[in-house]
Amino acid sequence: MKNRTTLNMDYTLLSILILLGLISILTLYIIEPTMPPKYDGSHFWLRQAMWYVGGGVIITAVMLIDYDRFHQITWVLYGAGMLSLLMLFAGFPPGIVHEANGAISWFKFPVIGTIQPGEFMKVILVMTLAHVIVRHNQKYVDKTLQTDLLLLFKIAGLSVAPMLLIAVQPDLGGFLVLGAITAGMVLISGIQWRILLAIMLMALGAGLLGFTAWYFFPDAVGVFLDKSGFDHVAGRFTGWLNPNKNPDDAYQLLVAMLAIGSGQLFGKGVSDMQVYVPERHTDMIFTAIAEQFGFIGSSIVVTLFFLLIYRLIHIALQSNDSYGAYLITGIIGMFAYQIFQNIGMSIQLLPITGLPLPFLSYGGSSTLTYMLAIGIVLNVHSRTKEFMFNETRWNDS
Repeated sequence: MKNRTTLNMDYTLLSILILLGLISILTLYIIEPTMPPKYDGSHFWLRQAMWYVGGGVIITAVMLIDYDRFHQITWVLYGAGMLSLLMLFAGFPPGIVHEANGAISWFKFPVIGTIQPGEFMKVILVMTLAHVIVRHNQKYVDKTLQTDLLLLFKIAGLSVAPMLLIAVQPDLGGFLVLGAITAGMVLISGIQWRILLAIMLMALGAGLLGFTAWYFFPDAVGVFLDKSGFDHVAGRFTGWLNPNKNPDDAYQLLVAMLAIGSGQLFGKGVSDMQVYVPERHTDMIFTAIAEQFGFIGSSIVVTLFFLLIYRLIHIALQSNDSYGAYLITGIIGMFAYQIFQNIGMSIQLLPITGLPLPFLSYGGSSTLTYMLAIGIVLNVHSRTKEFMFNETRWNDS
């Protein structure tokens, strides 16, 4: 065994993080003159730099604590996260709950600014599910159909509650991210594959049923969504399927594709942006990169994200502790889905859901959440010991 008296830092992961941060700050600085007058004086690039500094402090603080200690605070964090979502749902306290673009997803404080509890709930859910899976597998060493179903019900119960509270805000993007985290955790939880296969088939069947209903009865489905408060989902879906026939619903998608396509191979150059894209500093920041730096610049960003996910997978496989591996797996699900969804919706591969691009999009709550997640990964990596001639991994400690 190799004794480590100091923290074992992953400098590859840190380098990727620094590069993404620099790209984010530079892009926000460049697009600031092109933003609407309501954003005059906002200086999003400077704020983003401050959020990165705050995130660095969070990473340092997280790494000072042995991640095994997270077991002790899991339920406190989960309770706090659920309480904050319930407060948004109830609109309490008045004057603090903030609404933007038709969604009630934020608390607004005088000095701090807006905070989005749904972002922090992503990491809290990862920690909670990892804790529950490890404790369950420790208790039920001999796995049966009943014990696997029990674990599945535990995971579903803990995941569905925050997912529903985020869905009614409404925040479809946040809902889907929590779903991706849950799916990733279920896949590696040790539940029998016949149960997982049955779940996959039911999910596929539900998806096909929903698409069939939409295809043959679009008006009825539209009315149903309108009454349920999810009318914006219908608009985004129709705009995605046929943007030319639904230009109003597909406006953001059409201008996003126009901006990306206008960049061509090498881009137009710094500050040469001729296409206005709404919410370019948040959800649509990838269009700014593509328009200025073209396919080459976009490919560099995609490559950095690929390396990020690859490095996370590598660290998870290296971990000889199941709890650490579960933590990183949930974080991988969170990042992988958001990256794929954000870039995919910019090029009409997926419907627009209003998700930020990790580490690049402007946002205090989201940036701090991502940095917290990276802090957890670095924590696991720094405390992973290497054992000579030991091929066994993910043993419960």
